[in-house]
Amino acid sequence: MLSSPCLLWLLALTSVVPRARPWAPPDLEEEDDDSESTPGPAAPCDYDRCRHLQVPCAELQRAGRPACLCPGLSSAAQRPEPPRLGDVRVVAEEGRAVVRWCAPSSPVHRYWLLLWELLLWEGGGAPQKGPPLNATVRRAELSGLKPGGAYVVCVVAANGAGESPVPGPGEDAVPAFGPCGRLAVPPRPITLVHAAVGVGTALALLSCAALAWHFCLRERWGCPRRRPVDTQAADAL
Repeated sequence: MLSSPCLLWLLALTSVVPRARPWAPPDLEEEDDDSESTPGPAAPCDYDRCRHLQVPCAELQRAGRPACLCPGLSSAAQRPEPPRLGDVRVVAEEGRAVVRWCAPSSPVHRYWLLLWELLLWEGGGAPQKGPPLNATVRRAELSGLKPGGAYVVCVVAANGAGESPVPGPGEDAVPAFGPCGRLAVPPRPITLVHAAVGVGTALALLSCAALAWHFCLRERWGCPRRRPVDTQAADAL
């Protein structure tokens, strides 16, 4: 039988040595939670420069979780770059046109349209200025266009530093992929019908007048008739 000091020493030794825990598989749910909490790389924001009523990218970035990436912009202390004019759809029957454009890579507070008749553009005349439009707008209408008329339309962007530049009036060629473009309003279909009827009526009247002169007026005015060839030969002898 062990003495009491040896027994106390064994009890102290077993209390110090930690007991081995049984092996258990790792908790997959905890690992998934850790992976979901780790933010991934930021993606580009759902922002389109040419989309009408496009929410500013800064607002999209603040609303995203995680925050998305916005395209680069120039400094707000510089005036905007020129917008890019898109397609122009002319409605000749109503004398109007729908103009679309794309925003520049600059901070923009508002837009407006400038409209010249082609003769005023070539002569350096002043344009018609449309109302101001907010920064989300990418589409506007022009009204009061004349059937058969030709025009030059430009889009202007502005911020606190100034306005975007536009080509000067009087230039022969409008730069492609710029803020300006030419548009032509075709004549209304009813106008073409009236013109065709008018031309046909004028031709018919001219034909009737020629026939009346040939059959009636020559007899009344006593115009000499052409004599036969044999009579002319006898007079010559």
